[in-house]
Amino acid sequence: MKLDWFLIYEVVYVIVAILVCLRIVYDTRNNTKTLAYLLLVIFLPIVGIIFYFSFGINYRKRKMYSKKLVEDENLTKRLADEIVKYSKTTFDESREDISQNKELMLMLLRDSMSPLTANNAVKLLINGENKFPEVIQALRDAKNHIHIEYYIYEDDEIGQTIEQLLLKKVQEGITVRFIYDDFGSSSIRRRLVKRLKEGGVQVFPFSRVLFIAFANRLNYRNHRKIIVVDGKTAFVGGINVSDRYINNETNPNKLFWRDTHLRIDGPGVQYLQHIFLCDWNFCSDENLRPNATYFPKIKDLPITGNKVVQIAASGPDSDTPLIMYSLLQAINLATKEILITTPYFIPDQSLVDGLTIAALSGVSVKLLLPGISDSWLVNLAAHSYYQDLLKVGIEIYQYKKGFVHSKTMVTDRSMAMVGSANMDNRSFDLNFEVNAIVYDTEIAMQLRDAFFQDLKDAEKIDAISWGTRP
Repeated sequence: MKLDWFLIYEVVYVIVAILVCLRIVYDTRNNTKTLAYLLLVIFLPIVGIIFYFSFGINYRKRKMYSKKLVEDENLTKRLADEIVKYSKTTFDESREDISQNKELMLMLLRDSMSPLTANNAVKLLINGENKFPEVIQALRDAKNHIHIEYYIYEDDEIGQTIEQLLLKKVQEGITVRFIYDDFGSSSIRRRLVKRLKEGGVQVFPFSRVLFIAFANRLNYRNHRKIIVVDGKTAFVGGINVSDRYINNETNPNKLFWRDTHLRIDGPGVQYLQHIFLCDWNFCSDENLRPNATYFPKIKDLPITGNKVVQIAASGPDSDTPLIMYSLLQAINLATKEILITTPYFIPDQSLVDGLTIAALSGVSVKLLLPGISDSWLVNLAAHSYYQDLLKVGIEIYQYKKGFVHSKTMVTDRSMAMVGSANMDNRSFDLNFEVNAIVYDTEIAMQLRDAFFQDLKDAEKIDAISWGTRP
């Protein structure tokens, strides 16, 4: 009897498709994603399966790398106890207005052991023209090591200025470690990276994009922007290393980029150092261990300020989408005002619900979103959420002066959040991100003032007109 190979292939494919569908249901936490992948597999034979295994695997369940810097469990427990004790002391000695964010602080401490740190100096840096002079001066002042980690680093004027400074510091005997995202910074692979290596800078891409594993590696990006100098000074926020972030009068036709960054001096730097070293050990295959050089004793650090700082970081290596949780908790704790700026606004249902509940509870909620965007498709997707938010009284403003790229939140004039995470599922689930949270009225008011200054260059969406648009 002649075998019907076509029938056999059909049966085998159906079995494989069923197994893949079962895996999708088991492995994908988001209901919308689950349904989308199931439809792909069912209605796009073979292509749907390839797409799922390229882009759909839940790497939160399959950790991309270990975040452990200390393998000794007894030492890890002792350090954890010290972090909890230090954080409790910081909270007990802090001002009363900080207590309203206690639940947010505890969540970050319990989930990721991110300490609540006191006695920090924090400087708000608006746009690249204010950030880069501070960065350059801090790099010049480095005495032991410089750690740099960026999603986008370009071989342009500011990129070459920092490059030359890094090479000079290496000649002075300073250790320089440099991580770049292999997708976001693909333009520097051949020339700038080669020059840095030849000059003695230690350089590695984060998750090198190879052809065989192209899709998965492309999907999981290191979106962080971190600089740590001597374990005492750090920069974190939304501004990459590129001339596009510097607004000046020499090129009036250039698109205006509105972005926000922070400089932190003090104990708040140490968790950013921890993040960098974990990322470094992963992409370099080295085994750097924490020591007094990377983590100076807090009691030996000079008291340069009085700001309380905590860091929220998450990615495919996290047990939970901590940055999303921190945003939700901040929204939940607000009683008077929520001010959010984000360039990419495609929230999941929990965030939409959180903002809706806040607005219906009498909290003033204002969103500053792009009028001019670098992605028209993302902007169109964001528009689909406006109607429901406007209906409950949330005010939405579209920035018209240029492209607003800031990722910030201010609540109740007491908590300021600045970082790299956008308000979309890519930042919550797929990217490696980091946000800094400052529990301080002065910094919160500075960021609030900047928000309302930006509103002067924005157009408020009229709910009635929006609802009756074609």
